[in-house]
Amino acid sequence: MEGFIESAPLVEARSYERRMETFVDPESRPVFHLSPRVGWMNDPNGFSFHDGKYHLFYQYNPYKATWAPMHWGHAVSEDLLTWEHLPAALAPDEPYDDLNGCFSGSAITLPDGRHLLLYTGVGQGPRRQDGSMSDCQVQCIAIGDGVDYQKYEGNPVIGTDALPEGSSIEHFRDPKVWRCDDGTYRCVVACQDSDGSGLILQFASEDCLHWEKLGVLVANEWRYGTMWECPDLFELDGQTVLLTSPMFMLPEGHDFYSGNGTLCIVGSYDEENKRLVEQTHATIDHGIDFYATQTVLTPDGRRVMVAWMQNWDSVTESSSYRWFGQMTVPRELHVRDGHLVQWPVRELEARRHDLVAHSDVPVEGTIELPGVRGRVIDLLVSVRPEQEGGTYDEFVIWFAQDDRFHCSLRYRPITGTLKINRIHAGSRRAYVHHRKCDVAGAPTSLDLRLVMDRHSVEVFVNGGTQTMTMTIPTDLSADAITFFARGKVVMDVEKYDLA
Repeated sequence: MEGFIESAPLVEARSYERRMETFVDPESRPVFHLSPRVGWMNDPNGFSFHDGKYHLFYQYNPYKATWAPMHWGHAVSEDLLTWEHLPAALAPDEPYDDLNGCFSGSAITLPDGRHLLLYTGVGQGPRRQDGSMSDCQVQCIAIGDGVDYQKYEGNPVIGTDALPEGSSIEHFRDPKVWRCDDGTYRCVVACQDSDGSGLILQFASEDCLHWEKLGVLVANEWRYGTMWECPDLFELDGQTVLLTSPMFMLPEGHDFYSGNGTLCIVGSYDEENKRLVEQTHATIDHGIDFYATQTVLTPDGRRVMVAWMQNWDSVTESSSYRWFGQMTVPRELHVRDGHLVQWPVRELEARRHDLVAHSDVPVEGTIELPGVRGRVIDLLVSVRPEQEGGTYDEFVIWFAQDDRFHCSLRYRPITGTLKINRIHAGSRRAYVHHRKCDVAGAPTSLDLRLVMDRHSVEVFVNGGTQTMTMTIPTDLSADAITFFARGKVVMDVEKYDLA
């Protein structure tokens, strides 16, 4: 990029990642999920389509597979599944704006063809009463050509003076920007209110450089956790959807669990009052490892979402590789009956090969099926009672299995609960290892799709009306799959290997 000058921290990060990636065993990586070039990955950032390719940035520490002052890693893809790593896009290097980290944000292509990154800069705030120094979070931009990005000399473009009175300057982050039909721009930003709860603020701009505050889009008011991180607002199937990730939630049945979770609000947008009119609330994913969603509108009009496939309560598990963290498979989104529906992007189906199919298989007790095994597979299972109108006690799929280890997916129609479990997957740490969800309607017939990619499984229930995501620590040699029923069921199975 003409006029681009690399700062010393960015030069160092780019040089380090280029040297160290040669030591990363490609066989240790997921096949079609994005993982960091080296080091640490968390939130997806800047998910966008620019200059003929999908760009996906991420929170990044190239130097070690643990969290540290954040950079932006960068990768591109033509099909959302095959990712090419590019040089790190941002490094913390501006003394007043982002020296303590370049936190999460988004990206957009400007009318002149340049690529704009809108991100949270973490600088130094005032001294606390205990003598320690606080952070100050502001919104900054960098503009580039898809590889190199120059930080705007007028940063920050949204400062702490835009916060409601009493709001925390330490918790004001994660801007998501989009272009409106009239050519203007809007963005939403998360912040923490004076009472410790969360607010989603919204802003408007003519040029992405000068922003006007429109007010509070929606307030948490202590309903779901505390602060809501990583907001994303968009129109889908005639309704307005807000995705966000609440911190420090309390459990509500099997829909929300303790810890850092996810929330989808479906409703409508009140243009006159600039407010979100809420209608339905639900968790985005019922599994263990899923946080910090971000979406892109594809050139063919699909709304596609990714998330960080990890859980803040389990990141103490040490990595045996030179990298840590991965993204979910990109998922196409729809709204059906006021609720979010998710399905793997259709590009994944082109990766399928070597179909193994079994139809009308009776199951009572434990069985294995010829050709049904693997850790990089697309597995479709339909189960139903043997007799029409009948029932059964439970149905189980054990996977990533050998003589010692296994993961499981267990359904009990009498309670309508589906449970994902990795207690016996080989972890030596006492963090979350199982989660449940209530399957809508508690049906006796169930359609499941398990997408596995070496270190993970993503479960799509009944056409994607619910999902459950989980990382798998088990050695890749554990690839057996076993089915079990207590009671009599019949199942259909399709297993594809994925290239």
